[in-house]
Amino acid sequence: MERTKTMASNLENTLRRFKDSTQDFGKSIYDHLNTGIKTLANRDAITEDEIRQYEELVIMKKHPYIDLKALEMKYSPLPSKNTRQSATFPHNRCLIFFIMELQCKVQNYEWGKLGSESKVAQLLSNGSPNVTIDPEKPYAELWMGTHPNGPSLIIERGILLSEYLKDNHDAVGPDVNRKFGITVPFLLKVLSIRKALSIQAHPAKDHAEELNRLYPDMYKDPNHKPELAIALTPFEALCGFRPVNQIKKFLQDLPELAQILPEKSLNAFLNSEGTENSEKELKLVFHSLMTCDKQNITMSLQSLLSRLEKEDSSTQILLQYQLVQRLHKDFPGDVGCWAPYFMNYLKLSPGQAIFLKPNLPHAYISGDCVECMACSDNVVRAGLTPKHIDVLTLVDMLDYKSYTNEEMLFTPQLEDENSCIWRPPVPDFAVVRIKVQSGDSYNTIVRPSPSVIIITSGSGHACDTEPVQARPGVVLFLKASRQLTITPDEGSHIEAYQAICNV
Repeated sequence: MERTKTMASNLENTLRRFKDSTQDFGKSIYDHLNTGIKTLANRDAITEDEIRQYEELVIMKKHPYIDLKALEMKYSPLPSKNTRQSATFPHNRCLIFFIMELQCKVQNYEWGKLGSESKVAQLLSNGSPNVTIDPEKPYAELWMGTHPNGPSLIIERGILLSEYLKDNHDAVGPDVNRKFGITVPFLLKVLSIRKALSIQAHPAKDHAEELNRLYPDMYKDPNHKPELAIALTPFEALCGFRPVNQIKKFLQDLPELAQILPEKSLNAFLNSEGTENSEKELKLVFHSLMTCDKQNITMSLQSLLSRLEKEDSSTQILLQYQLVQRLHKDFPGDVGCWAPYFMNYLKLSPGQAIFLKPNLPHAYISGDCVECMACSDNVVRAGLTPKHIDVLTLVDMLDYKSYTNEEMLFTPQLEDENSCIWRPPVPDFAVVRIKVQSGDSYNTIVRPSPSVIIITSGSGHACDTEPVQARPGVVLFLKASRQLTITPDEGSHIEAYQAICNV
């Protein structure tokens, strides 16, 4: 009892300080809160929950996201001590939010960078200063969106973004509503990679639905998962099959690899001509490799690494020694260690991007990136992972077309001097990078879709109706057809990534 009396008294003092500050507190809302808190303080029996309901109102009133005029509207009066209905006001009737800060889900997958080495951990601690980062813990992914495996929470309301959308259809806009319904059809992420992710691909929409129908325990998500990855730091990935002549050259220079493949399939591929025939024979060779006996894979890799260790540096570079050695250290004896001889090895600089269309084989190796995709967690794996693999499904579904490294890069379009946009050939998502320099102020382009925005560097403010502090790790949800004014602090800048629907 004494504790709750003290809480009520402290809250009363806090409210008085707000009224005496330069902040416009509004007479009607102040009188209501003041009366309610005094009543609580004088009651014989009050609970901490009742106090916290009024704490929430006071904190929300001084919060920069609140629409002051909307808050002036009347709301539920203080309940009597015998009633247990909520003392808070109805969200939809009393507060009008156009921009909302999100609390987002961190995934601690084993392959993530540890502690503060992780960009995910850095953003998490900067955006939420009360968070303690464990130096021994991997911080692999930050999920921003409505996917049920990692849904975002609206901080001011204490409700999931997905729940908010159910009662606020205008937030997604009519174009997105017609195409996708009342949802955010994309998932924005930040990834921090310490060791390689699995060799994988994502099925097309119809195939994803089929896999979900036939094997629901294995493939729980029926949606497709095209992806866009934008490097935040130097970033390594395997992506798409190499040009055929490069693969043939590796097979000729690597007897350790050639000897574990069926001679007939190997010769058919080496002698193949024409795109269609080469792709057909490559599929057979890759199938033979991925289904090869585990013991043969282990022995052949050990033999290869022993030989390359003795070669000169130029030969080691040509034959991908350092990369294969790194993969083998993390995944000894794994068939995926042979993947660099079949797939393009990309080294992205910050700001470079790759688009991963359905059925394209890929494996992220290291680095930090912003990633956006259709709202899905659908993946078929076949190497470099302790997780479940489905080799036959992967080998059958892959795109065996050859690509160069340059063809794998996905270039953005410049929208204005402050923003560029990556528009993949899917309606689910596009990504805008916004850069504002010190001394400038930038009005974002009005989009017909909702946005999820993460600040990745700099400091300042983002304003719709009221200013929001912009610092690394702050994640915002912006309703459709709204505009932000982004203003860096003096001597600073702001860089942000904005995920939108591509409609």
